[in-house]
Amino acid sequence: MLQTAAVTPITPVQSAIDELRVLLGERLSTSTGVRDHHSKDESWHIPHRPDAVAFPNTTEEVAAIVRVCAAHRIPVVAYGTGTSLEGAVIPEYGGVVVDLLHFDQVLQVNADDLDVTVQARVTRKQLNDHIRDLGLFFPIDPGADASLGGMAATRASGTNAVRYGTMRENVLALTVVLADGRIIRTSRRARKSAAGYDLTRLFVGSEGTLGIITEVTLRLYGIPEAMAAAVCSFDSLEGAITTVIHTIQLGIPVARIELLDDVQMDAVNRFSKLDYPVKDTLFIEFHGTEAGVKEHAEMVQSMAADNGGGEFKWATKTEERNHLWTARHDVTYANKALRPGCEIWATDVCVPISRLAECILETKKDLKEGFLIAPLVGHVGDGNFHLGFLIDRNNPAELAEAERLNERLVMRALAMDGTCTGEHGIGLGKMKFLTAEHGEAVSVMRDIKRALDPLGIMNPGKIFTM
Repeated sequence: MLQTAAVTPITPVQSAIDELRVLLGERLSTSTGVRDHHSKDESWHIPHRPDAVAFPNTTEEVAAIVRVCAAHRIPVVAYGTGTSLEGAVIPEYGGVVVDLLHFDQVLQVNADDLDVTVQARVTRKQLNDHIRDLGLFFPIDPGADASLGGMAATRASGTNAVRYGTMRENVLALTVVLADGRIIRTSRRARKSAAGYDLTRLFVGSEGTLGIITEVTLRLYGIPEAMAAAVCSFDSLEGAITTVIHTIQLGIPVARIELLDDVQMDAVNRFSKLDYPVKDTLFIEFHGTEAGVKEHAEMVQSMAADNGGGEFKWATKTEERNHLWTARHDVTYANKALRPGCEIWATDVCVPISRLAECILETKKDLKEGFLIAPLVGHVGDGNFHLGFLIDRNNPAELAEAERLNERLVMRALAMDGTCTGEHGIGLGKMKFLTAEHGEAVSVMRDIKRALDPLGIMNPGKIFTM
């Protein structure tokens, strides 16, 4: 009697991969190395491999990929540069990662209208290099050289937000592929519109859970006549924060005002080979005319002196300012160097400016009573600050302590009518705090998700559970 071999059933995932391979050829990868690269972001969260990684060339190809995944009901996760800090691009349930690597073109610069349309994988540095000779720049600066599509998806902000706002204020329109493969443009280039629902704002901050952003139209700004940056150390943390609060309340138009606590300054000095005092310190930048910059700088310098601030150390040349802000942006690497081999559990909150001192001082008290190293840095001009817990992910006691301190920080911010995240997003890490912040409004978010993604395939397991 002939025996028949057992037949391995073809899974929906394998069927989707087979169809996508016909569509994309070598631009679909199932290699372990490529899947590992797309299993993580820059957060502390546990990596998860996708089943495959697709590298489309056009928005139409993205739409085709999404239609295949929808037909087989498998997850789709968009990927830009992988710099998110709350696990937003980790493919928690496998599926297909859509890497927008080839979406790297600046499509249209409208210098007279001060706007630009770019593909989603263009980074902020790439854009600024492209438009510098036109006397223009794009100010949103989250630190990492993130993709502009990813910055829109996470509603990013950064060091310049106190003057120029966040991605919410600076995105004019988006091209988005929906969960059923439809392609929509959310708006035109006009600076304002009263025509229908504001779909642009719906997708800004949606973290890939409602659709995949493939093109972004952004506001641009003229490069200021004068820029000057200064560093000022303070005798007390309270003095530094009071200077920030008074600066904002008086309406002095600082472009950046960053707080680095003494622990953070020690890390920055060591890593970037600087020699600033190991004290609570403000990094400040002024934009405007020569006369305006001088006047505003003198006003802030006077307030700083009244609050225990030391001498301002100035950087006015482009190279000097870039060196200064590079040191500020390298805090993640500086912090890792404080404890080699560690992971960084990054977290952030944002509170009304009048509650900033109270929130930071209570947080510092918690840190002193705990046993983890956690440098503090913040875009304090808009009430936003960050902690970076240095942890051994394999040590349960350290994970538990980071969890405890993070929860105390977030609940403190919420009690002050703040938010659980000023700019990192919800992703995986802040999901449990969303209902505490928004209450019944989360059910409305779920209704929107069900309406636009009824199969639940778009970056599932992020922001909230279904």
